[in-house]
Amino acid sequence: MAADRQGPPEDDRVVEGPDEPYTSLLDLPLSSDLNRIGEQLHALARAQSTLQELLQAVVNITGELELPMVLRRIVRTAMDLVGARYGAMGILDQEGRLLDEFIPLGLTAKELADLEGVELPRGRGLLGHLIHHPEPLRVKDISRHPESAGFPPGHPPMRSLLGVAISVRGQVYGNLYLSERKDGQPFDRHDEGVIRALAGTAGVAIENARLYQQVRNSSEQFQRLLLPRLPDLRPFTAGAAYRPASAPAAVGGDWYDAMLLPNGACAAVIGDVVGHDLRAAADMSQIRNMLRALCFDSNAPPSASLARLDRIMGSALDEAPIATALLARLEPADCAWQVRWSSAGHPPPLVLLPDGRVRYLDTEPGIPLGVAPDLPRPDHCQAVPVDSTVVLFTDGLVEVPGQPLDRGLDALAVTASRFASLSPDELCRALVNNRPGDGHDDKAVIALRTPPLTGYACS
Repeated sequence: MAADRQGPPEDDRVVEGPDEPYTSLLDLPLSSDLNRIGEQLHALARAQSTLQELLQAVVNITGELELPMVLRRIVRTAMDLVGARYGAMGILDQEGRLLDEFIPLGLTAKELADLEGVELPRGRGLLGHLIHHPEPLRVKDISRHPESAGFPPGHPPMRSLLGVAISVRGQVYGNLYLSERKDGQPFDRHDEGVIRALAGTAGVAIENARLYQQVRNSSEQFQRLLLPRLPDLRPFTAGAAYRPASAPAAVGGDWYDAMLLPNGACAAVIGDVVGHDLRAAADMSQIRNMLRALCFDSNAPPSASLARLDRIMGSALDEAPIATALLARLEPADCAWQVRWSSAGHPPPLVLLPDGRVRYLDTEPGIPLGVAPDLPRPDHCQAVPVDSTVVLFTDGLVEVPGQPLDRGLDALAVTASRFASLSPDELCRALVNNRPGDGHDDKAVIALRTPPLTGYACS
């Protein structure tokens, strides 16, 4: 699709007879012969088939919200509708003068390899015709066009071209290019009409995807404002990451926190308030602040802090939400580190050991907050060596509807093992980017790495 050239002159445009509107067979003159009737029937059948295909194409395109996927689906759908072997979407730059992005489809692996190192078209030749003249363009033979710029070395041969501009809110967003009908025929008026109809739907789908991205970015920004920036936790190294749900405006209740305690220990919290709305986000913020204050009582075990939080939630909040949480403390003991934690219905901690092994600290998860505040909560303790990484995460990282939770946990452990050599911050980003979860839930992860025991007294 690199045939850059200016628009065709009049003698190179596709010339066809005058438009023949579809008419009822009853209105045909008696002198019409069987060939004429056959042509009418064929045209009507083709129009009906195309209409059905176009309706299905509209459903396929508008069902996607991620912009890169929308653009590729538009190109693929256009290729299918007219039987084109090659297709591409050229996206204009901000000035609307050149192509800023070019998305080609239909190239085989060998054709892609032959084009390796070749710069993508910028729209200075024939492909740029629609930029300056946004009317549908059909060319029978590209090579015969007097302004043809030719193809770069390794480019597959292309003879015919059909181009249609795609507008969003009255402004040309990009151009849809198609080349080479699979039956060897040039593109006709029927093909042009179909692609013009598709272009209208494509503009709506692109606008929806752009609005979706704006709403999603706003929701993510709001959520991040509620989450803390990790403080200086030296001598521990730490990292955290958050990823919102894929649904637009789906702010959620996932949170993380960490702090150094007066006795030199480091506390880390991960939690998830049930819900995906502003109420869940507001409850999350209040719960996080309350638990942060409770954590500074370094003499209280994690279970006691969670129990007190559960009781306070019932009296301080208008309507106590249901939430899961896990509070862990890394503290020195017997010239080593130990993890002491308590869980309120939350997934278990994941530990990456210095020798490369990965294991879950799997225990009874306990009762979520907001369910039964008077029930006792157990504490758990596990020794870990220096240079171990303790990872706390929310269920959005491992949960896929219709699949066993163990499968998601196993996948997360494999991913963590693969990126274990990274810093805690890089590890957290890798885990949310390579998550086994399906993206319909927000997700948070925090990681702490144990430092040398220099300066810590051995008890």
